Amino acid sequence: MTRVKAFFRHPARLIPLIFLAVIMTGTLLLMLPIAHLENDVTHFTDSFFTATSAVSVTGLAVVDTPFHWSWFGQFVILLLFQVGGLGIMTSAVLVGLLVSNKLGLRTKIMTQTEISRALSLGDVKAVLLRTVALSLVVEAATALVLAIRFSAYGFGLGDAIWYGIFHAVSAFNSAGFSLFSDSLMSYATDWWICLPLCLSTIIGGLGMPVIFEVTRRKWGRKQWSVHTKITLVGSGFLLVGGWIAFLLFEWSNPATFGQWPWYDRILPAFFQTSMVRAAGLNSIDIGAMNQDSQLASIILMFIGGGSASTAGGIKVGTFFVLLLVIWAEVRGEPDVTAFRHRINPSVIREALTVALVYVACNAFGVFLMQRFEPNLDLMSIMFEVTSALATLGQSTGVTYDLSEPSKWLLAIAMYTGRIGPVLFAASLALRSRHRLYRYPEGRPLVG
Repeated sequence: MTRVKAFFRHPARLIPLIFLAVIMTGTLLLMLPIAHLENDVTHFTDSFFTATSAVSVTGLAVVDTPFHWSWFGQFVILLLFQVGGLGIMTSAVLVGLLVSNKLGLRTKIMTQTEISRALSLGDVKAVLLRTVALSLVVEAATALVLAIRFSAYGFGLGDAIWYGIFHAVSAFNSAGFSLFSDSLMSYATDWWICLPLCLSTIIGGLGMPVIFEVTRRKWGRKQWSVHTKITLVGSGFLLVGGWIAFLLFEWSNPATFGQWPWYDRILPAFFQTSMVRAAGLNSIDIGAMNQDSQLASIILMFIGGGSASTAGGIKVGTFFVLLLVIWAEVRGEPDVTAFRHRINPSVIREALTVALVYVACNAFGVFLMQRFEPNLDLMSIMFEVTSALATLGQSTGVTYDLSEPSKWLLAIAMYTGRIGPVLFAASLALRSRHRLYRYPEGRPLVG
């Protein structure tokens, strides 16, 4: 019995089980007759896929959300991606705070693992409360703007509020779910709908540690950590670079940007580059994009958003640390530096490990899906697998027609993409050790 308790105390084992428990709970709720419309039947695979997609804040769907799920089913999906966005451990600790108003050391460590290993144990309680407060404020502000705009399109008051809340929570938590069958393609040039969703997604994709540092009183840019500076600069670079790339690749494509006047192409390009690293909502037909744009989307999905954020991928910090490693090696410098700080070698090893594990998982997923879906082209398969593993949710339109093995493969990819970084952080935080000896140096040939 003691060994069993010790086994479940470790966050690297407990957190995945909690995620799985929430997914199974959501699956059972979505299988209830009240969760779907009268003429539809929801099989276990479809319910499990949808629950996994919601909890992992991905957004891939194998059924048409507005026409398959009832109001109750949609509400369950909203709750699942809200819980998934905040983090299972974060939500659990908040419930404990409300009940007992105190935190145990082990709970603090597990919560610290979910939010950020950079936080001190004494800050966890305050960070949890600020995380929820900030989430609710951003979601409420976005929902208010959306509800007003939807009402201008003729939606009833109740529908306008519900659609506003659902899409606001979906955007901030990078969930990618929409109550429109075409996502937001019908509102691609509407600034009052697309821009608030972009801003909400960008804020959610930065990560709470960055937001807390930027908004901290009496703190200027000189006091910001290297992590915050890399995340802000890197996110800005990817946002502008992606914006320009999509404009260039899709400018004359009649199936995407080419259908609008030149001045109406600016917003859809910005919307795509904002969503493709985090939320997964789309205002253009992803399947109709040029292959250059789809490849650019795959790269941006793979990078993802900021650490300890609702976005997936290897994270902005990981990607730019690896770029700095290459830059230092090319210049022959002994240290990897950023903003006049030397990057610790252990951080470099972590970045390499995360990136290589993601590459390996992605390649293995593509290999398997090629066997399951021989009629699909390689680009569509790469897009689908990367979207699932990076917990993004955009699709070229093939998800509805996938076979059962492919649905299970993508569900596993979404689950792995969501808990992967958490597991990795837990193993680093609780299993680090220092040897009292060092082996002789060896220099294998590289390159």
